[in-house]
Amino acid sequence: MRILVVEDDKALRHSLDASLREAGFEAMCIDSGEQALLLESSEAFDAAILDIGLPDIDGFEVLRTLRLRGSSTPVLMLTARDALGDRVAGLDLGADDYLVKPFAPSELVARLRAIVRRRQGQAAGAVVVGTLFCDWGAGRAWVNDRDLALRPREWAALRVLASRPGQVVDRDLLAAEVFPQDEAPSLNALEIHVGRLRRKLQPDGPAVTNIRGRGYRLEP
Repeated sequence: MRILVVEDDKALRHSLDASLREAGFEAMCIDSGEQALLLESSEAFDAAILDIGLPDIDGFEVLRTLRLRGSSTPVLMLTARDALGDRVAGLDLGADDYLVKPFAPSELVARLRAIVRRRQGQAAGAVVVGTLFCDWGAGRAWVNDRDLALRPREWAALRVLASRPGQVVDRDLLAAEVFPQDEAPSLNALEIHVGRLRRKLQPDGPAVTNIRGRGYRLEP
């Protein structure tokens, strides 16, 4: 994957370049917002890492311009500021994720892969619920960059719940989907499989809530 890196700090730019290449990405590193706008309009990138504090055009304005142009390139924003207002502003402008300096290279790579998967999923057979990405065709699910390695019945439960985020799924309906037609659905066994799924989603994925007397809900 080709990644556009827009960072004016020379040492950090070189560090990002090395980390991305080590992770198997092709990185193009530049140091100004004006360059970013020129490159993004003429070349294809799978994602962009965009610093807010650029010397010419700040990252917010770069992002605003990209989205007004119709660019759908996933953008991970970097900042030295941990202000809630900055994070909200970036997300409202169309950022896909936000990372505060200093950060571990492994976290940056994981977040980058996650936002690329989420964008790809919008055009493919996939569902995104917060940090959870489900690829129906591949039969796999991730939270951030962590493969959940689900068993078949955990996967069946997730398919139903993730297809209805925020909605209560009746226990009988869920049990009918989880257990084969030639096997009598067991609500006690269902609780075991849902419990395993719940633990695999923790601590950084959506929560599975037990709605007493009714069923389960995947919290968006």
